Amino acid sequence: MRAAVMYQAGDVRVEDRPDPTITQPADAVVRVLAACVCGSDLWPYRAMPATGTGRPMGHEFLGIIEETGDDVTSLKAGDLVVAPFTYSDNTCDYCAKGLQISCRNGGRYGFDGVDGGQGEAVRVPYADGTLVRLPVAADSALLPSLLALSDVMTTGHHGAVTAGVAPGDTVLVVGDGAVGLCAVIAARRLGAERILLAGRHEARTDLGRRFGATDVVAERGDEGIARVRELTGGVGKVIEAVGTRSALDTALGSVLDGGTVSRLGVPQYEQGPVGPAEFMRNITLTGGASPARAYIGHLLPDVLDGTIEPGRVFDRAFPLDQVPDAYRAMADRQVLKALVRP
Repeated sequence: MRAAVMYQAGDVRVEDRPDPTITQPADAVVRVLAACVCGSDLWPYRAMPATGTGRPMGHEFLGIIEETGDDVTSLKAGDLVVAPFTYSDNTCDYCAKGLQISCRNGGRYGFDGVDGGQGEAVRVPYADGTLVRLPVAADSALLPSLLALSDVMTTGHHGAVTAGVAPGDTVLVVGDGAVGLCAVIAARRLGAERILLAGRHEARTDLGRRFGATDVVAERGDEGIARVRELTGGVGKVIEAVGTRSALDTALGSVLDGGTVSRLGVPQYEQGPVGPAEFMRNITLTGGASPARAYIGHLLPDVLDGTIEPGRVFDRAFPLDQVPDAYRAMADRQVLKALVRP
């Protein structure tokens, strides 16, 4: 099969790899219909050290089950399924708490002999616990929005949930990438009355307004914080969807004392402000990696009936052999989120 492999920063190749096969009785082999490049894929694209073997890329995909292992009981060949961005058994104590991201037997695509999602097929461990059947045809126009449930929409929802967004709230979303825009959808879905979107890319913030943002804050740093406070006096709920220290500083500078900051962006820093000043403000710092498998069932009905359309974050489609171009286009901010069609 053909699949994308990253060898070092800036070096993504599409090459022939072995076809996936059932190796454990809980496995399924999924033929990929749609995948994508994630904003988090751009961090190794910018900084990954050279490796001789390469790393299979991609963790967001949906497709048709081709084969299942003997222990798989809830799925069968021919089912259309979406895969959360990590696999899990959905039976361990963490999974029982809705924290599948911490599954004791789970893992990540592209590691430990598991295929990446940016390819023609994937062996999915713990298929019963991981994959979610989709009640639509393989050519449905809903496929982009259903694919968004693999990561960006469920991650945006995680930010809104952990921030405690409730009807009538004023919420700040820091970051106009795909996750930030999906966080706008999620905050609106949970009843936020006013949603400020901090971003400076007009095409993206325009989409954010269509998703439900009421205000756009284009300023950055201290000027951005001042603008948020000028508009609102400070906000009680912040969703930080970038992962840089400056984005965290914006979140902490904008939130009211006693408020909540939910971090969704994978941190690109090791140390943050947690000293006496933050301590005295009684700020709750929460968020983290989304347990996507726990949220898909909650969000799926709203995608199926068109209440939410997270698939609109995909602004360009690439064939599989052009995945290196997709990475370049996203890294150069020419594309918000690249859809990949094997």
